[in-house]
Amino acid sequence: MMRAVTAVLVSEDENLRLLIQRSLESEGHTVVCATTAAEAASNIFPELKPDLLLLDTTRGRSAASVFPAEWKETLSGCHVTVLSEMGDDSWQRQAQRWGVHSVLNKPFLRQDLEKLIAGIETVEPAPAETPAPAAASGHHVEELDNGRFFFAASPAMLNIYKNVRVLAPVDIPVLILGESGVGKEIVAMLLHKYHGRPGKNFVNVNCAALPTELLESELFGYEVGAFTGAVRAKPGKFELADKGTLLLDEIGEMSPQMQAKLLHVLQDGTFSRLGARNSSQVDVRVVAATNIDMEAAMAEKRFREDLYYRLSTFAITIPPLRERREEIPFLMQHLVARAATELDQQPIALTERVLAAAQEYSWPGNLRELRNFVIRTLVLQDQEAACNELRVKARATTTSVTVYPAPHAAPSPSALPEPPAPRGMRSIVNDVKNQTESRMIQKALAATGWNRRRAATDLNISYRALLYKIQQHGLSA
Repeated sequence: MMRAVTAVLVSEDENLRLLIQRSLESEGHTVVCATTAAEAASNIFPELKPDLLLLDTTRGRSAASVFPAEWKETLSGCHVTVLSEMGDDSWQRQAQRWGVHSVLNKPFLRQDLEKLIAGIETVEPAPAETPAPAAASGHHVEELDNGRFFFAASPAMLNIYKNVRVLAPVDIPVLILGESGVGKEIVAMLLHKYHGRPGKNFVNVNCAALPTELLESELFGYEVGAFTGAVRAKPGKFELADKGTLLLDEIGEMSPQMQAKLLHVLQDGTFSRLGARNSSQVDVRVVAATNIDMEAAMAEKRFREDLYYRLSTFAITIPPLRERREEIPFLMQHLVARAATELDQQPIALTERVLAAAQEYSWPGNLRELRNFVIRTLVLQDQEAACNELRVKARATTTSVTVYPAPHAAPSPSALPEPPAPRGMRSIVNDVKNQTESRMIQKALAATGWNRRRAATDLNISYRALLYKIQQHGLSA
């Protein structure tokens, strides 16, 4: 049976005070109410040591009037919950200083209070704050699970790291926005790491990878006989992420039908497996991520506004790599070191020409493209070819502007269009590709003493394909 707790409620809203007091006292809990922080300080603290502080915030009030500094020591070990209007983030700057554990968005349901009380016994203390790097001239690397890592060297990414450390212990939904490949999953993993529930699962679901029917069974699970082929029951991702974090990746691609079902789960924490008669309840920190323009999606009725506001209590926008070019040299050097360890290769010192070319390129594939480039450069050991590859791609993505002469005016030499290049871009790219391929094959053949079957295995291509390429490139022992 759940133990009784002592709660202090600070709110100027009389109706809210009565609602919470009646709801909690009917379950055997003790509730002491105060209209203001000053009243609570004079009449309640420090004589009473509560288990729970419910703090009703109001936009525009000073932090000192909501949470006096002397409360911090008095409330040591107390679970602090903010009662906030939907969309009001004025309290978030104070979240870590106040020691906030969770937030309830008004209006909320009685079961939201019950869920909050149930979580007090299992809540872990927030981890000690680790200061972020002080200057962008250095860099910060945060190791995560499965060989993943968070990297910050630019002011924008250092600020994201700071926000994550503040938000992580607070049990609110977070929406992560950004282009494909910028590291949205990494930020979600960082939020999970500092959520204050060590050892709990981080579960990732790609909402764009499955059709609606399969996504529903993936999220909520199913019972035996729920559909043809359901020979055994299977828990869904919500169950697997209980007490942990569920990342809904590419949520902007979710169908309207699934959006409605997801909204219901987020509102009360209950759902039913496919084919089940009874509902289940979970306690999950939901983090959503998308690379689409959510404002445009809502305007075009492709995404529900009520679901968006439920998911985006706080939004984090990760800038693309081209907007944080100062990070590229740090990132490349770090990626070289990691890739060398993973591939059992000797690390290389990147030349200034390669680093400069990398900073000039726009990296439309962001971190994913950068990592692939670094691995190719490490394996091929040819930085000159790598530099040429970047220069060619940079020229291909540069937009050219044609200046037309004024009507009836003789065109000046500078306004005349340049003659076409003798060779097209595709030809140049193919040359670079063929040269790279030839060097890889030569290196594999030399390493195996020209044992072509072993070389084919090392290159992960068929024996016949290797023979063809040896003939194509005119290679010989």
